Amino acid sequence: MCLGKEINMKAIVCTKYGPPEVLQLKEVEKPTPKDNEVLIKIHAATVTMGDCEMRSLKFSGWLKVLMRLGMGFRGPRKSFSILGQELAGEIEAVGKHVKLFKEGDQVFAAPDFVHLGTCTEYICLPEESKEGLLAKKPTNMTFEEAAAVPVGSLEALYFMGNGNIKSGQKVLINGAGGTIGTFAIQLAKYFEVEVTGVDSTGKLDILRSIGADFVIDYTQEDFTEKGEIYDVIFDVVGKRSLSNLKKSLKKNGLILLANPKFSHRIRGKFSSVRVKAGTANSKAEDLIYLKELIEAGKIKSVVDSTYPLEEIVEAHRYVETGNKKGHVVIKIVE
Repeated sequence: MCLGKEINMKAIVCTKYGPPEVLQLKEVEKPTPKDNEVLIKIHAATVTMGDCEMRSLKFSGWLKVLMRLGMGFRGPRKSFSILGQELAGEIEAVGKHVKLFKEGDQVFAAPDFVHLGTCTEYICLPEESKEGLLAKKPTNMTFEEAAAVPVGSLEALYFMGNGNIKSGQKVLINGAGGTIGTFAIQLAKYFEVEVTGVDSTGKLDILRSIGADFVIDYTQEDFTEKGEIYDVIFDVVGKRSLSNLKKSLKKNGLILLANPKFSHRIRGKFSSVRVKAGTANSKAEDLIYLKELIEAGKIKSVVDSTYPLEEIVEAHRYVETGNKKGHVVIKIVE
């Protein structure tokens, strides 16, 4: 963590595990960057379903136990008490060993697990990290648009890139209207595949607008019962069994699981179909690559709504409904 004392700053603090109301706007100590760190004045952050899960500790089985051991048993320990996984802002100060960034640079970032906590006015991040990613912000995006990029786009690139999909294939994305899915559709179209997006009624127009060739309303029909067969199925939701997904998969096809259950991981090792599951193991070059795609007009972020920092409780409530289209942004600098 950052060292030193300065004036206070505003931050959203998670006081204990529970509903959105456990989040409180407080004044905390403003950090000072170490020699290898930059101090970022955060202009915008986001609220993802992952933030809501960490706040409420709504995990199942051993994962819930592991999260308590990692974050704190009765409530988040101090280092995890500020939530938020992505940001866009401006560098206000740099440590003496920093070479890649300077004061005034506009940046966007996905901090590592140790440096989580973007729903605040300032944060210190290392210039380079094995897990946390920091890069200059796309020039054609606002801070609010850029804050919505890192987490979802990196996850989408991890699954849709690296040869997992190929030009001319048919790909189905289940849960296409959220943080990951909206980027997955755009990347799939960039890689020249036919895309079918699955989500609820209110999200279908958004899916079409960002390139989906076909859309399916899961509240009206089950895609596994339609008889369509796909080269790749990307399941962002994680509620379907592998045997159920297999019904819509071509022979030698590939199932991608962004939010796998423990049972998915075990059965995937012994399944007759190819399965890739887990979370992105991204590098700084990946974020820079996505920045270049954004500046070339190939992909963009989908922002559903923007809330001021003081309305973080309302933002969490909305995200938990599952109705958000793309991203919910927290605007920190007016």
